[in-house]
Amino acid sequence: MIDLPVAPARAERQRKPDWLRVKLPIGPDYKRVRKLVDEYQLHTICQSGNCPNMGECWGAGTATFMILGNVCTRSCSFCAVKTGRPTEYDEDEPRRVAEAIDLMQVKHAVLTSVNRDELKDRGAEIWYQTVRQIKERTPQVTIETLIPDVRGNWDALYRMIDGGQEVVSHNMETVEELYRKVRPQGRYHRSLEELKRIKDAGKRTKTGFMVGLGETEEQVERILDDLAECGVDVVTIGQYLQPTAMHLAVDSFVTPDTFAHYKALGMSKGFDFVESGPLVRSSYHAERHL
Repeated sequence: MIDLPVAPARAERQRKPDWLRVKLPIGPDYKRVRKLVDEYQLHTICQSGNCPNMGECWGAGTATFMILGNVCTRSCSFCAVKTGRPTEYDEDEPRRVAEAIDLMQVKHAVLTSVNRDELKDRGAEIWYQTVRQIKERTPQVTIETLIPDVRGNWDALYRMIDGGQEVVSHNMETVEELYRKVRPQGRYHRSLEELKRIKDAGKRTKTGFMVGLGETEEQVERILDDLAECGVDVVTIGQYLQPTAMHLAVDSFVTPDTFAHYKALGMSKGFDFVESGPLVRSSYHAERHL
């Protein structure tokens, strides 16, 4: 086994190492995207998830849109998105998202959503209509959809992925041994089955998970093996960052050398792409994963 270096953990909230420092979002392209997002009353995971790459991505004129509102029915201990009982269900949202993507002139759009466990179809119809309306308005735009856990509602899953998107992603988030702590309302093997069904439906399949939560190298290798067995094409691996003092604390800041090791390990399993780095998030460099 390789001894992998990690920065030491502390009981208190840790100061981020230099390799996790990012520039504040500035510039005319960032301001233009921000204006469109506000004007069309759209939610983005960039804002709701406190993404460290927002400045880079918005500065390049791209954004990951979060449909079906900004209140999630889950209470994952790592996530900055608000938890509660959602009230928003906007049937006009697909049109507004499609129009904004057209005005932003993006070539590759990423869509994600909160969990809507209270809806019988888990929000599948809004998913389907959003993809279809983007394709009808801007057929040249390629689309990745980062879909939630459908809790075994496979009819909802197939409706979500039937709109014509090029890539379908569903994030595992963490290794199996940490699910109860990190993703208490999720199920590791249920998410694996969701990924396998996406792949079996003929879609290019993608997932992501975080490190720095207390996982071991052996556990990381096991999740990579499980994902390879499901036929996943693309894997992203990034550093967990504590959104607020109320969320799960960082166990360790994983070094860039360790991320490079995980990338090499993943590529040895046969994935087409492994994006592995401290600031990697599931939609980072998404246009490369087609």
